[in-house]
Amino acid sequence: MNLALLGHGRMGQLVEELARRKGLNVKLILDERNNSSQQGLTAENLEAIDVCIDFTTPEAVVGNMERLSRLGKKMVVGTTGWYKELDRVRALVHDGKAGLVYSPNFSISMNIFYKIVAEGARWFHAISLYDPWIEEAHHKMKKDAPSGTALRLKQILAEAYKTGEIPTTSMRAGYIPGTHRVGFDSEADSVTLTHTARSRMAFAEGALMAASWIRERVGIYEFSEILFGDC
Repeated sequence: MNLALLGHGRMGQLVEELARRKGLNVKLILDERNNSSQQGLTAENLEAIDVCIDFTTPEAVVGNMERLSRLGKKMVVGTTGWYKELDRVRALVHDGKAGLVYSPNFSISMNIFYKIVAEGARWFHAISLYDPWIEEAHHKMKKDAPSGTALRLKQILAEAYKTGEIPTTSMRAGYIPGTHRVGFDSEADSVTLTHTARSRMAFAEGALMAASWIRERVGIYEFSEILFGDC
């Protein structure tokens, strides 16, 4: 599998390292120096590329997906902060007969955590004594807040509680890979569920799994659909 990496920060470098360890070919690396306005995303540059993996910025990612969709390329997008454009991106992928796997979090364990939170929310809401809340913390370089993962957790809780008013707090400090807490609080007691990332390796593993899966497919998929057979 021949890969193009869009973005070469901490996550891009980790994906590159893991890909090479797995014997995959990282044939093209694009970042703000050579792809600031998608000028590196040409048919010629991407001719031999099977899948493009994007860990860039919210400002760059939609332009990248638009150009790649028009070229009919396969994509894995771990960048967050763009989901308000999801309907437009879905149409672009469909029209270009391209392929896209996206997720606010490519950690396999986090996607299982989503399932645990959804089941807990269903039970706590049925009891009607427990109020839900979310806390998340990330490194100081992360630009979007709340995180895409926190927004997905908020969506899960909102679906169970039938309200979008889920208290959510964010912290950006130091070098925290990512911590997410979901709580259910009552007058008598409280339950807290926590997912803590110790490194970004889990995100890289999931992104490469998604790349292998989408390589021969078209359409747009959320990573959890792949993991749990929902597609």
